Amino acid sequence: MKPPTPRVNAPRRFLLSIAPIGAAIAVLLSYPGIHAQGEAEHWVGTWATAVVSSQQTFSLPPIFQQRPAPPPQPAATPPPQPLQSISNQTLREIVHTSIGGSRYRVVFTNAFGTKPLTIGAAHIAARTSEAAIATNSAKPLMFAGKASTTIPVGAVMFSDPIDFTAQPFADLAIDVYVPGDTTGSPLTMHNGALQTSYVSEPGNHTGKAQLPLARTVTNWYLLARVELIAPPSVGAVVTLGDSITDGTSSTPDTNHRWPNYFAERFGSASGGTMGVLNLGIGGNRLLSDGLGISALARFDRDVATQSGVTHVVLLEGINDIGWAGDEASPTAADLIAAHQQLIARAHARGLKIFGATLTPFVGARYQTDVGEAKRQEINRWIRTGGAYDGVIDFDAAVRDPNQLTKALPVYDPGDHLHFTDAGYQKMADTIDLNFFKLTAGRPASR
Repeated sequence: MKPPTPRVNAPRRFLLSIAPIGAAIAVLLSYPGIHAQGEAEHWVGTWATAVVSSQQTFSLPPIFQQRPAPPPQPAATPPPQPLQSISNQTLREIVHTSIGGSRYRVVFTNAFGTKPLTIGAAHIAARTSEAAIATNSAKPLMFAGKASTTIPVGAVMFSDPIDFTAQPFADLAIDVYVPGDTTGSPLTMHNGALQTSYVSEPGNHTGKAQLPLARTVTNWYLLARVELIAPPSVGAVVTLGDSITDGTSSTPDTNHRWPNYFAERFGSASGGTMGVLNLGIGGNRLLSDGLGISALARFDRDVATQSGVTHVVLLEGINDIGWAGDEASPTAADLIAAHQQLIARAHARGLKIFGATLTPFVGARYQTDVGEAKRQEINRWIRTGGAYDGVIDFDAAVRDPNQLTKALPVYDPGDHLHFTDAGYQKMADTIDLNFFKLTAGRPASR
């Protein structure tokens, strides 16, 4: 996918001379980001996230109101409160790459904003520790050759390509200076990032070795993805899912989500020929909105538009089941139909898609016998239906062989739904890396 081309206003007449056309072309080519783009360049994502609105609202299902919440873990520290607005501040946001390269661009987003969003300045750098960066690595990000840009309501904005070198599994700091006050317009963000990022005191502090720190956050704001130029043989896999894919209950600031472990396995085995992009959202469902829009509604934005995407892993449906409690709807057939829709949409774009079985949830706050029966029926279909290009049996990987409806205790953090670091590692270890072979830069034939 190419960066947006700067708009050149055409003269207000129907007959154009060659001179204005030539001048317009010259203006376009004068922008570094446009001039640098060539048809042979192959962009691939190295990091991405799924976004929601900072003002999203949702109601817990009745079953949550009927059952008490599990006691908090004694050592748990409440995360910082999310930002509701930004005003004349710099965000230093930490992201963890999956593949490395030497030419990058960053995609910023105002997907849920109700007013245009102005970025006054932006930088990319290698993070050394906490909020500190290696200043010799810091590079300003430009937009059509300018240091600032305004993102329209609901839109994204690509930075110009920039020469910048980073290795696989590196921590990058993306600095974003917002000169105005966003009050009154929802921030586009990712909840529960399990990664500490930093908010400055007032002012533009992009690219500074030490950020004048006002507070920390554990969410990402205004970021959609980081991309790089790679050889045509390199692709990307999108992991589409809910809080289990998002890594809930894994250790913060360690990148111990199952997609991270998967990226490390893949990088070690293949030399880094596959970017791994985590598009999980905590609380997400296949059919209904809630914490983020449904998987069916967000597929185009979160999967299809990813640069270089070749494969998809889908782990979704447990929240549809749990939210319903003892209600018959949605039925297992309803959820299987949603899987079939996502398979069809992936195949229509030439993508391979792999179905992951739903993991055990007996003992979870919203588990019921009705829900467990649905989970078993859906898993039978995923395993035997033949609709997916392959099956990743997460359920078999983490369940207790003596109690097949429960996870092994070593993988259970106590809520009987999510997983410990060891559990997420086990999930990644069960994935067949042969599923992700590429032929001439495209998925190998089934």
